[in-house]
Amino acid sequence: MASLDDHPGEQAALEPIKLLAVRDEPLSLDEVFRAVGDDSAGGTALFVGTVRNHDGGADVEALGYSCHPSAEAEMRRVAEKVVAEFPVRALAAVHRVGDLVVGDLAVVVAVSCPHRGEAFAACRKLIDDLKHEVPIWKHQTFSDGTEEWVGAC
Repeated sequence: MASLDDHPGEQAALEPIKLLAVRDEPLSLDEVFRAVGDDSAGGTALFVGTVRNHDGGADVEALGYSCHPSAEAEMRRVAEKVVAEFPVRALAAVHRVGDLVVGDLAVVVAVSCPHRGEAFAACRKLIDDLKHEVPIWKHQTFSDGTEEWVGAC
């Protein structure tokens, strides 16, 4: 009898990167979730980053994201690393730029894999590496009038 690992559904898909984008319009959970649908996937992990009303003990009054022109290319590089490490059936990531308000979706990433553990681990690596390696910067203005830039890399 063949090993479970011999089944094509247990392996990474040939073209698993389905959606990568930096957008200046509201993000859609449904779009990202649909992008990673795969009949061979037993687990899908989705992470949603939202704008919160505080940071570092201060109230956030306004927040904006900007990016370097290479941001989408860097997102692809990060996604390719995740695909090389995990048996990804489908992967999607979108990040917002522009002015956002508390509660807005800032980033949505999702990964589907044959099993839940792989999906969780791949999704965690995807969001962590995107935040550390993709040139997207956050500008926060606080209620006391101070401001700060937070860089991704």
